Amino acid sequence: MANHHQPSAQTRQRNHILEVLGVATRLGLTSFGGPIAHLGYFREEYVNRRKWLDEKTYADLVALCQFLPGPASSQVGIAIGMIRAGFLGALASWIGFTLPSALALIIFAYVLQGAKIEEMGWIHGLVVVAVAVVAQAVWGMARNLAPDRPRATIAFLATIVAVTWQTALSQVLIIVLAGLIGWLLLPKKINVKSSSIQISISRRAAVISWGLFFALLLVLPLLRQMTSAQWLAMCDSFYRTGSLVFGGGHVVLPLLQAEVVTPGWMSSSQFLAGYGAAQAVPGPLFTFAAYLGMVTHGWSGALVATVAIFLPSFLLIIGTLPFWDWIRTQPNFQAALSGINAAVVGILLAALYDPVWTKAIHTPADFCLALLAFGLLMIWKLPPWVVVVISAIGGSVLVFS
Repeated sequence: MANHHQPSAQTRQRNHILEVLGVATRLGLTSFGGPIAHLGYFREEYVNRRKWLDEKTYADLVALCQFLPGPASSQVGIAIGMIRAGFLGALASWIGFTLPSALALIIFAYVLQGAKIEEMGWIHGLVVVAVAVVAQAVWGMARNLAPDRPRATIAFLATIVAVTWQTALSQVLIIVLAGLIGWLLLPKKINVKSSSIQISISRRAAVISWGLFFALLLVLPLLRQMTSAQWLAMCDSFYRTGSLVFGGGHVVLPLLQAEVVTPGWMSSSQFLAGYGAAQAVPGPLFTFAAYLGMVTHGWSGALVATVAIFLPSFLLIIGTLPFWDWIRTQPNFQAALSGINAAVVGILLAALYDPVWTKAIHTPADFCLALLAFGLLMIWKLPPWVVVVISAIGGSVLVFS
């Protein structure tokens, strides 16, 4: 007779997947404060409380996801789900963490349909608060990623190039050049060997995943040129953005703006209002794609945009985890990465000027509201969602005054 007390391997796997989904959903509903804050929540939950992985392994995973293009915090979540419960665990982790904020932003876009955004005071407040949030991100990243003269120089040069030469290609070239400069000129540090990560993915699956990542990056723009299908254009825009954004959340702003505002899919005001709203909801900033998809093409657009912007993250995590133990001990690789990270700070500083500042700050009152929001974030250390609400109220007051 079978022993009913011992769960089968299949049951254990299913329990692991459901456990990952439950934890990730709770994090998706409560993780306010952007990518850096998310990594803090994750550490508390997965390392301290549940002990799914140790401190060193977690730090290495964060380093990996900071290096890969895409949303770093979401990728850490996907990787932890994968380590815990395989492919389905990764999917469960992503759905739980992403769905709450994606739905909130879709509803926000739906409510705003047809409204004259330019005339709404509270929407103007959301546009203004984006200045403070991006400024805070630039400040924090500059202190961590460009703390010395060589890296600060890379950051300033990247800013100048990004402001004066705004194309989809310029960002990629800045990142490639910064990586080269880092590799050639920045000091090489010998990395101490750290604990190895147990992964249930074969190297063959990893290679296939890399192949698919590059194939889509090359084929989607070609297909877009050959046909006028709108959903293909969306797939290409959002997949490319998800593939080329280094440094996560806020850096997605200039790339997405080039993809949706420049071709006329929406106005700058609609774009920045959604970006402001994305600050007010928990979960990953990349769910901003759900809002953009909803504004431009309704429910199906929201689904296509969300899946397309996160798909590269899945392919990159599957493609990299099996090789990560070897990669992270290479000093040349570390030096190139330092250069890339410094350039990311520069690209973000350029975005702070245009579109964020140029679209939001028109009067001394706007400047004062942005400064107030910045002070509340930096000095008073208020949670971003509180600052967003205060700014929305402030925006309404400015309109009536």
